[in-house]
Amino acid sequence: MASPFDGFEVEARMRPAPQAYGFDLDLALSAVVALEARIPDDAFTATTLGTERIGNGAVIGPNGLILTIGYLITEAEDIVLTLNDDRRVAAHALGTDPVTGFGLAQALEPLSVPPLRIGASRQLRAGTPVVVAGAGGLSHAAAGKVLTRMPFAGYWEYLLDDAIMTEPAHPHWSGAALIAATGELVGVGSLSLQRQSPAGITPLNMFVPTDRLPPILDDLARGKPPHPPRPWLGLLSQEFGAHVVVIGVSPKGPAERAELRAGDIVVAVADAPVSSLADFYTRLWAQGPAGVTIPLRLQRDGDVFDVEVRSADRTALLKKPRFN
Repeated sequence: MASPFDGFEVEARMRPAPQAYGFDLDLALSAVVALEARIPDDAFTATTLGTERIGNGAVIGPNGLILTIGYLITEAEDIVLTLNDDRRVAAHALGTDPVTGFGLAQALEPLSVPPLRIGASRQLRAGTPVVVAGAGGLSHAAAGKVLTRMPFAGYWEYLLDDAIMTEPAHPHWSGAALIAATGELVGVGSLSLQRQSPAGITPLNMFVPTDRLPPILDDLARGKPPHPPRPWLGLLSQEFGAHVVVIGVSPKGPAERAELRAGDIVVAVADAPVSSLADFYTRLWAQGPAGVTIPLRLQRDGDVFDVEVRSADRTALLKKPRFN
């Protein structure tokens, strides 16, 4: 089929065998669509995430509701879906949630494919067999397994307490569908990561569990923020040993205005010491709503000093979805 992912098929030896499953695998895969989003040049995320984004989405509603990963459609001006039968259908963004990472889009024409049911991702354990599916049918699907469940902290002020890690890695993981052995959708592809194994460094994928979706689905579908905005600093940080180190700042963000810079070590938030990104974000978000002033203790070039940073609501900087 003609797909934005032609030329990037999963190796034949990694593909799932339809007869090995107790559900119609081909039918389930028909609900995974390619998603292409165009973002305005002046969008806040244009320089970091690009203006042309490509990934996947899963049909989860009979009316053409699409679940994907939020960064694909953040500030999207136009969205085009490609189905496995070569049809191309316009869509628009409904909303994104920075807390979970989910995004919702709405097809503007009937898709005529059965939606994937949302399954119970909490039942996944290390070793559980899964299918990792990108758009394009069987040649773009991989038979895999859950490697582990673990907290994940992202450098962009993101924390997921129960991420799903899978292997083998899928070549097009963004918004990919994680399908359980029962045929239900249990995760949405977010990242490609690496781990150290006896065979050396091997790639794996991180998925956001769909158990996070039902409590926020109605709000997200209406374009309403499903969570109160968290205080955002615009800090890009990584863990180095027991230290949280600034590796960059978002242009025009609170941290840049407060003159924080790469190489600064975050020692404490409100006098509470931090030694990991999870510590940092948990203490940051505990200070109050977006807009609250955050007291930080930093180390720079051997000097330790205190600084106050007035936080912001990151979503206020983003272009809002345009409803057709």
